Amino acid sequence: MYPDIYHLLKDLFGIDVPFLSLLKTFGFLVAAAFFVGGYLIYLELKRKEDDGIVGFTIDEITTGKPIAIQDYIFSGIVGFVVGFKLVGMFMHWKEASPDPLSFVFSKTGSLLPGILVALAAIAYKFYENRQEVAKGLVVRKVKTYPHIKVGDICVIAAIGGFTGAKIFNALETWDNFIADPLGSLLSSSGLTFYGGLIVATFALWYYSRRIKLDFRHLCDAAAPALILAYGIGRLGCQVSGDGDWGIYNSAYITDSAGKMAAAPTNNFSDNIAPYEEYFKRHESEHIGHIYFQGPSNLPVWLFAYNYPNNVNNVGVQLKGCQHDDYCSVLPQPVFPTPVYEFVMSVLIFIFLWSIRKKMNIPLSIFSVYLMLNGMERFLIEQIRVNYKYDWGFIQPTQAEILAVVISLCGLLLFLFRHSIDRLNAKLTRNSDQSGSSQ
Repeated sequence: MYPDIYHLLKDLFGIDVPFLSLLKTFGFLVAAAFFVGGYLIYLELKRKEDDGIVGFTIDEITTGKPIAIQDYIFSGIVGFVVGFKLVGMFMHWKEASPDPLSFVFSKTGSLLPGILVALAAIAYKFYENRQEVAKGLVVRKVKTYPHIKVGDICVIAAIGGFTGAKIFNALETWDNFIADPLGSLLSSSGLTFYGGLIVATFALWYYSRRIKLDFRHLCDAAAPALILAYGIGRLGCQVSGDGDWGIYNSAYITDSAGKMAAAPTNNFSDNIAPYEEYFKRHESEHIGHIYFQGPSNLPVWLFAYNYPNNVNNVGVQLKGCQHDDYCSVLPQPVFPTPVYEFVMSVLIFIFLWSIRKKMNIPLSIFSVYLMLNGMERFLIEQIRVNYKYDWGFIQPTQAEILAVVISLCGLLLFLFRHSIDRLNAKLTRNSDQSGSSQ
């Protein structure tokens, strides 16, 4: 496992830059997912604009006015936070590297760099405004196309997604949340995708109304990007070993050296006996496992992996470990479900990208995405580790419940997309007639 960029570069290329431990591989790949997703949304919105499917708005822009004092104050505050935290993080990298997000929300930072960056931000704002004022007051009307707003869309999606993922994860792991509410919310681990999807969707719906973009077209443009970004995020889970894995594969064992090997017997209890104390402390009486031996011509890690040096330090001590803060290995290999989700996400993306031009009714692509995403997640939940609700006759996980609901929503959207399109067209005509009569 490569919990951060420092260990990745050191292990693969021998590059030894310690402060790069601040950059976690999971966070890096999540950032890459947003970049790739944003670019794909940009391409799709641009295509829809070129095809006349999505229009533009006329905005009036005024330049050359002196800016208000509150704008200087805001720039100064932002500059101070950036200097205080960002520079402070590098100056205290040993303290911050185990959990950079917790450091960001702590009181620790560097005061002098914060003040200097704040002054620089205010000075730049003053210089920039002075240049504008010198050109004189200018009022002009410009065409604003939706693809120009992709940056804002990604920021809103990131904030809404992270907030929703944290809230739903708290509901999913309620006991842990109650034990340490603040630590749970501020931790860089523990994210529930569907929570992020739901909250981000409502946030983007509100934003699309503000910029007068038909939300249905935004949904269709985002659908292929969402599933590919999700897959890249899951790849981050695999590379960092952040705990998002499956149940135990009892066909393999973790030996005393921390390596994986074929299980000597079919008796799971006997095979995990060397780690009996660990399982007593960390597992329930029933330990979920499936005995499955992968084909001999494929690598074992496709079917069982014990996540050495995982970022959350879950497991037992890894002998001879030189990864400082990351010296744990799972005492029993598990199914590497992030690998499976990455592969399925890429396949779904290829399918959606190939049919996007053939389905012109709004919400068609998005509804297919919802159905496929829900089915993918429901299937993977059968071998994933998650908290189960006890409903008596069934014990579903939160993700299974949401996966079924989202798949059904996708099916309903697909079946009624024509009716929704006709209703939207009727409402638009009535709105236009009402506006012209006034």
